[in-house]
Amino acid sequence: MALEGHKFIFVLGGVMSGVGKGIASSSMGLLLQGRGYSVNLVKIDPYLNVDAGTMNPTEHGEVFVLKSGLETDQDMGNYERFLNRDLTSEDYMTSGMVYQSVINRERALEYAGKTVEAVPHVRDEILRRIYAAASHNGSEISVIEIGGTVGDFQNALFIEAARVLRLQHPKDVAYVMVTYLPTPGTLGEMKTKPTQTAVRELNSYGVQPDFIIARSNQAMDEKRKEKLAIWCNVQPDHIISAPDVESIYDVPLNFEQDNMGTLLLEQLSLPVTESTGLHDWRNFVQRIKNPEKEVSIGIVGKYFDTGDFVLSDAYLSVIEALKYSGAAIGVKPKIEWINAKDFTKENPVDIEMLRKYDGILVPGGFGETGIEGKIKAIQFARENKIPYFGLCYGMQLMVIEYARHILGIEDAHTTEINPGTPHPVVDVMPEQVALIEANNYGGTMRLGVYEEHVKEGTIAHEAYGKDVVEERHRHRYEINPEYVQQIADGGLVFSATSPDGILMEIAELPREEHPFFLGTQAHPELQARPLDPHPLFTAFLKAASERKSA
Repeated sequence: MALEGHKFIFVLGGVMSGVGKGIASSSMGLLLQGRGYSVNLVKIDPYLNVDAGTMNPTEHGEVFVLKSGLETDQDMGNYERFLNRDLTSEDYMTSGMVYQSVINRERALEYAGKTVEAVPHVRDEILRRIYAAASHNGSEISVIEIGGTVGDFQNALFIEAARVLRLQHPKDVAYVMVTYLPTPGTLGEMKTKPTQTAVRELNSYGVQPDFIIARSNQAMDEKRKEKLAIWCNVQPDHIISAPDVESIYDVPLNFEQDNMGTLLLEQLSLPVTESTGLHDWRNFVQRIKNPEKEVSIGIVGKYFDTGDFVLSDAYLSVIEALKYSGAAIGVKPKIEWINAKDFTKENPVDIEMLRKYDGILVPGGFGETGIEGKIKAIQFARENKIPYFGLCYGMQLMVIEYARHILGIEDAHTTEINPGTPHPVVDVMPEQVALIEANNYGGTMRLGVYEEHVKEGTIAHEAYGKDVVEERHRHRYEINPEYVQQIADGGLVFSATSPDGILMEIAELPREEHPFFLGTQAHPELQARPLDPHPLFTAFLKAASERKSA
């Protein structure tokens, strides 16, 4: 049973995927939060994966890890960044989670011998999870994004759950369709027919949208609005034009210009309150658009190959974290993608090309592909005093590079790549060995928030400004404790550790040896927010800015 008086907004996709349902949902959450309402955002992924942890980043994009450790879709990252707060495991569900729960209950005879079917049992489990998310958050409004596009077989049961919820609580539920209006180049005219067709498809499920957010490459004119209103049975002022914008952070401001916050509250029969929560957001958007200077950042990674295209979504949180810190210090990071494999192929790219960058960043990742190219890039950054920032795998490879080229441990490696290495400087955690042997990879790494103790007098401590911090993790391998003392004696500083001192969390070179050469075992990008940039990213960009000035 739904919470008394709780409101639900379902966000559905029409025409095609990838048109921005996640940003639209995030923006609606921000608008409603800015009007004083407590909001929780829920992402429904129709995949049969139980979580996003085993999905290939080149196919699915970044895996975003919540504070709880749950591995989720990258839209959850957008939700957190727009709302400027942590979300919970209850705010995410996949078809795999839903079916797993139903099957487990059936195996435990909790259905008392009944025939277990998609309707009502799977549908009701979806509703139970939606209610649980609202209850756990204690929110007044839930914004629920249903992944995929109307007409997909995979999300039909989720739309059915949305239909039934409105049937039971007609004044507490609103439907928003995010659709696309193409302008074929040969015609030069914006076409509404695909959206009309998508709405009729949604009608066949028993669902009528209350709002249409019309994505397009330019603003929609009144004639198209009138056409959609007539043929889709939606009020003209409930059709929101959403043209391409310079930044995704303009979207909530554009929605506010179309009075969407007020319209949503009226649709849900809620008191229309004044919008007071966008002042800081407007300032942030202005800072992004009006930087004082530009710095070039080379990101050396491997999740770039997808045909003839560059898939930057694999590192979405890293890109956004750089933007937030840049806005905070008046700097625009100009990002260039460098495929690590280019440095090791048969006709390699000259490593000297890295000299042109003001900063070099190696993000997280798994596997052997491109590893030696990354190590070459790290060595070049260290030897040429170019600010370097390593994230997770980027820290592990930084330590391996230092062990090889400064300490003379030529065979230093990670057992992830070379299990038989005589010098396992990076090794798997003992508790992970049995999981790997059993091929149990889903949700089994060091995941979620862990406490770190930061040493005074280090670059890390200067950046954080405190002795104890919490960071989110996603990895199996650690710096091998057997090599820590040897590496530290050789000059590399482990500036943050786990509370018991066993796990090395941050490594760096002293500033007198290098302006910024630092790696973190965690993924600080997961906690960077537009209004609360991450201090390590800010310190990195400050160092890059100083190199640019010099």
